[in-house]
Amino acid sequence: MTDVRLKPTAKGLSGSITVPGDKSVSHRSIIFGALAKGKTTVRHFLTGEDCLRTIDAFRALGVSIQQDGDTVIIDSAGKDSFTEPTVPIYFGNSGTTARLLLGVFAALPFHITAYGDASLTKRPMDRVVIPLRQMGAKINGREQGKYLPLAIDGQNLSALTYHTPVKSAQVKSALLLAGLLANGETRISEDVKTRDHTEQMLRSFGASIDVTGTTVKVQGGQQLIGTDVYVPGDISSAAFFLVAACLVPGSEIVLTNTGLNDTRTGILDVLQQMGADMEIKEHDIQAAGERIGDITIRYRPLKGTEIGGNIIPRLIDELPILALLATQAEGETIIKDAEELRYKETDRIEAIAATLRSFGAEVESTPDGMRIPGSQSLTGATADSFGDHRIGMMIAIASLIATGETVLTDADSINISYPSFFADLRALQD
Repeated sequence: MTDVRLKPTAKGLSGSITVPGDKSVSHRSIIFGALAKGKTTVRHFLTGEDCLRTIDAFRALGVSIQQDGDTVIIDSAGKDSFTEPTVPIYFGNSGTTARLLLGVFAALPFHITAYGDASLTKRPMDRVVIPLRQMGAKINGREQGKYLPLAIDGQNLSALTYHTPVKSAQVKSALLLAGLLANGETRISEDVKTRDHTEQMLRSFGASIDVTGTTVKVQGGQQLIGTDVYVPGDISSAAFFLVAACLVPGSEIVLTNTGLNDTRTGILDVLQQMGADMEIKEHDIQAAGERIGDITIRYRPLKGTEIGGNIIPRLIDELPILALLATQAEGETIIKDAEELRYKETDRIEAIAATLRSFGAEVESTPDGMRIPGSQSLTGATADSFGDHRIGMMIAIASLIATGETVLTDADSINISYPSFFADLRALQD
């Protein structure tokens, strides 16, 4: 574990950066590239630890995957060319790898054992396992398959009609993947539309799907065809610098080639709601069906707001950094309907509250969110990332405006999604 010592910034942030590739799109580009026949070239791939776990999993199935920096080339003859892995497959800390690949593994004619690190082993998998069993999957593990490690005996799956009880794109995607490999038409519906990268990428790889409102239908047995994918900059990573510019007086930064998928841009809606000085220039071209553009943001004092309801699935990963921003806005900010945060790498509600309190902030945690008074002063602290990359980056951004020195412990967790985070932060300070 690495500790990083941080000091407040002496001036406004300025300059232009391109944040690493979107984590969700990077995972899916490997999954669909492996399932497809032919060559898939992925550019601007996120080389964070989570996405590398997905590459390792398909290499264990015999798929040829070559990586050169942030370019990945996948040569596959499709799922029928996969071979049974000889050792258990390790998912590390990656909940996306675990849940999505359960949907794939359940339909392969193999016995596969999968496990994760200490954090992932505590995260619930039954939200995927239960509906997969309804499709005929045989998955066994601790507490009736609620937690990793899991043993999967692949089966011929039947189509499923299912309404997801949780707001989770991972659950939806896992079932769509299983449906793609199953017999018949699978229909997945949700109360609120969650991120739709899976649907967008299925089309890019030549699949036919139907999306009507919050219901997605996919016909089993379709063969994907290899294609070229450019991964947009991850809006969840960009969020840390968007907020940093709103926190540090005199800042003006540009985040280029950033993903603008409507199911992910809740952070932009909230910033505009709080009064941010922001411009978005969308590109004419799209990347693997994903909208992409440049975001310019300048410092301006903001006002507190209420964040809840249908916007939560569109910014669930950005709530840690928005909570920090709330401590500096004028008036109170209320975050609600975000109980899903309690099932992330950590119980993020408690981790966010505890971290902000360590900086001297007042935060009231609630069962589904928090209440945060604004216009608070922060004091440098020794703060632990709890092994959570987004908490780690939130601490680093807080240090920009906290008086005195901040010590971030277990900074290595940031490598999960943003290996170049500190280099990009320094570039905006120089």
